[in-house]
Amino acid sequence: MVRDSDPPGAPAGHMAEVPVDEVDRRMLAELGKDGRLSIRTLAERVHVSRASCYTRFERLQREGVITGFTTLIDARRMGPTVSAHVYVKISQHSWKDVRRALKQIPEVEHGALVSGEYDLVLFVRTRDADSLRELVLDRLQTMADILSTHTILVFDEL
Repeated sequence: MVRDSDPPGAPAGHMAEVPVDEVDRRMLAELGKDGRLSIRTLAERVHVSRASCYTRFERLQREGVITGFTTLIDARRMGPTVSAHVYVKISQHSWKDVRRALKQIPEVEHGALVSGEYDLVLFVRTRDADSLRELVLDRLQTMADILSTHTILVFDEL
């Protein structure tokens, strides 16, 4: 799913930098490996007290460095899937409208506004080739602000 990048209350497109020290970075690295770590285990792994770890964790959440938790799913284990990167050209000044529309499409797992020949790169996952064709030709290419697409199939994921 495509996500907004601005924290609540921040002006659109403006990301205030949050000071993050080496202990914070180690905490974030450990949470990146396992977001279900308890504060006790996290504190032990980064060699700080539980109180310090908890305070830092709360600050990182409050300041928008930690924005949430998710479950990573290996979709291939759930049955046949087709993955693709879809490069998209959009009309000028339409990024926010296109982003809103793309957030409503569950097959879009990730999207990024990029520089270069294309404006967006989407990572999509569908149940089969027919579903991918329907997504690209019938849903994406018919959106008002999408000018063109270029689809690249993913054969394997690292």
